[in-house]
Amino acid sequence: MKTCIDSEIGKLEGVVIHTPGSEVENMTPGYAERALYSDILNLSIALNEYSQLVGVLKKITQVFDIKKMLAEILDNRVVKMQLLREICNHEGIPGMEGALAENDASTLAGLLIEGVILERNNLTNYLSPEKFLLRPLHNLFFTRDSAMGMNGKMLIGRMANPVRERETMIMEAIFNNHPAFETDTLNPIKPLHGIPVDAKTTLEGGDFQVIRDNIYVIGKGVRTSTQGIDFIIENIKRQGRGTHHIIVQELPSVPESFIHLDMVFTCLDVDTCMVYEPVVYGLSRFKTISIQIDNGKVKIDEQPNITKALKKLGIDLKPVVCGGNEDPWVQEREQWHSGANFFAFEPGKIIGYERNVHTLEELNKNDFL
Repeated sequence: MKTCIDSEIGKLEGVVIHTPGSEVENMTPGYAERALYSDILNLSIALNEYSQLVGVLKKITQVFDIKKMLAEILDNRVVKMQLLREICNHEGIPGMEGALAENDASTLAGLLIEGVILERNNLTNYLSPEKFLLRPLHNLFFTRDSAMGMNGKMLIGRMANPVRERETMIMEAIFNNHPAFETDTLNPIKPLHGIPVDAKTTLEGGDFQVIRDNIYVIGKGVRTSTQGIDFIIENIKRQGRGTHHIIVQELPSVPESFIHLDMVFTCLDVDTCMVYEPVVYGLSRFKTISIQIDNGKVKIDEQPNITKALKKLGIDLKPVVCGGNEDPWVQEREQWHSGANFFAFEPGKIIGYERNVHTLEELNKNDFL
């Protein structure tokens, strides 16, 4: 399958997923915040909800499982050793790749995702408060964050928190080596020649939306930095042809429900979007910036909001309000519960959370059945 993401609402031909496993339960309340959670998950409940989602996805598209694909590429010894060296150097355990490589591919894929228990075989390890030598990837099932489609390429994320960086290494290895995909990867820590590496660069897929093949909306907040957006600008400039537009939306840093753009703005149809009104339209200090890249030249100015910026580019989107229009308290509650976070698998056909009843009522009023 050749990757080609040139729309947020186009017909979905394939999706990459990760089924939650023991890495979700390998967490205590004290560890949850470090793992970027506000609470610990119950695996049985999470699996029940996840199976419902996967059941729908399998009816409408091809489904690719990360753990299975990882095991398949680890059968290649060159790929396996390259990935293990990268992971072990990043995790501060250089030299451990040899011992890890002794496992068969399926077992090793599980260890890289679910964690490696720390052996209490010396004084340092015995006194360590850590349970794991290699920590579990608690957030891996948020697959869009660590790799995102940008037309015919896959952008590898540069995660804001080190606890998620191994996810990007696994995703890059899969997209570069698995025979199921035909694509090129762009990685902020391995940029094309002439594009500098910036230590402040962060870039996560929840902040990145492809509106059209030359128009992108990107959130700038706690997970994606201005340097991360500049990395995208530099890669577009390298193309040296045509005009591209980036609409940048500043996001609040608190509360944690604003971590990504898709928590306040998502596309639903060719002419409709979902918005959390207080951030997208409210009187606030959060700016909407328009960036035009025309044959390598960059022009930047400020716009009133996302939808007005897009309308200037010929895309007229009617906003549907997360939580409905009647009560700001309800809006705030449902935004906290991901009420604005919808996923379109083709124009006008969307998946969201059933718990946000006021948002669903608002969708019904706008002809979503």
